[in-house]
Amino acid sequence: MDELIGLNQRHPAKFWHMLGDGRIQCDICPRDCKLQEGQRGLCFVRGRADNQLVLTTYGRSSGFCIDPIEKKPLNHFYPGSSVFSFGTAGCNLACKFCQNWDISKSREMDRLMDAASPEEIARAARLNGSKSVAFTYNDPVVFFEYALDAADACHERGLKTVAVTAGYIHEAPRREFFSKMDAANIDLKAFTDDFYVKLAGGHLQPVLDTLAYVHHETACWLEITTLLIPGYNDSDAEIAQLSGWVARELGFDVPLHFSAFHPEWKMPDVPPTPHATLTRARRIALDAGLHFVYTGNVHDLEGDTTFCPNCQHELIVRDWYEICRYELMPEGTCPKCGTKIAGHFNKVSRPFGAMHRPVPMQVLV
Repeated sequence: MDELIGLNQRHPAKFWHMLGDGRIQCDICPRDCKLQEGQRGLCFVRGRADNQLVLTTYGRSSGFCIDPIEKKPLNHFYPGSSVFSFGTAGCNLACKFCQNWDISKSREMDRLMDAASPEEIARAARLNGSKSVAFTYNDPVVFFEYALDAADACHERGLKTVAVTAGYIHEAPRREFFSKMDAANIDLKAFTDDFYVKLAGGHLQPVLDTLAYVHHETACWLEITTLLIPGYNDSDAEIAQLSGWVARELGFDVPLHFSAFHPEWKMPDVPPTPHATLTRARRIALDAGLHFVYTGNVHDLEGDTTFCPNCQHELIVRDWYEICRYELMPEGTCPKCGTKIAGHFNKVSRPFGAMHRPVPMQVLV
């Protein structure tokens, strides 16, 4: 745990308590970091200062982008709309395969952030025509207070809110957090506790609890992503178990995305995920009864397309994040058979082919 040195921003944090031995325990996530004065938790952005828990990244972002909503990935939450994306630094897991390690793990990010209040973020998103704001790049659980204040500011301006998260959060903060999110993509990194312990520094069950809670107890739209890593979580048996759990515990209509691993962070010698692995995983999940299964971050027209689960009509044809053809009715029904498709839909508002666009905050506000 690092010491809190030279920090200009120390925003009071929620969910902590004093222990009998004088330490403070952070109660935001199952890590339960126990802190002496001046120490940070594993996330290195929540720490103890002046005998209270503080967030050191409030109002400080690692950057801003206008993205297609499909990049989160969310395929059933206003497809074709744009989302204003931002994150901070820090993460409460320790994934050896992290694809955003330069943001989530780099201590240098503490000195390289753009300043933006929750109100400025909401205003910038509205001015740039975004339908929603995404808390992404690193896990919004660790910048809980900043994310929730930004969510309030977004809702005041009629914007939707999106969380991209690993779902590693305790029950009480989970209730508050997802009550202010309109949609979430939650990483289900694998379906064994051994994987979570050895490769992510966490445990599986809290993530399953979050998935079940969000789907059954909130109005937050849920989609799931699993990054398939060759030799670690890509066996037929594990994919079948994961898909079967989603079908049994969450239902057939929760979209599941399988994405490709690229050598990163502490696993540079593991080969990238073959396209065939994603196709195989998609077939296993479809065979388990799931209606909407997608292959992510590869060019795959069939794997990116939304099909009607009743008549198999091609409703939304995509190539990666680009929408090539859109035939879903504005009310979210199939034009051929009238089946209602799970999700949130309206008229496509983004020109076909629109892609990721980094934006300097000072230009936006």
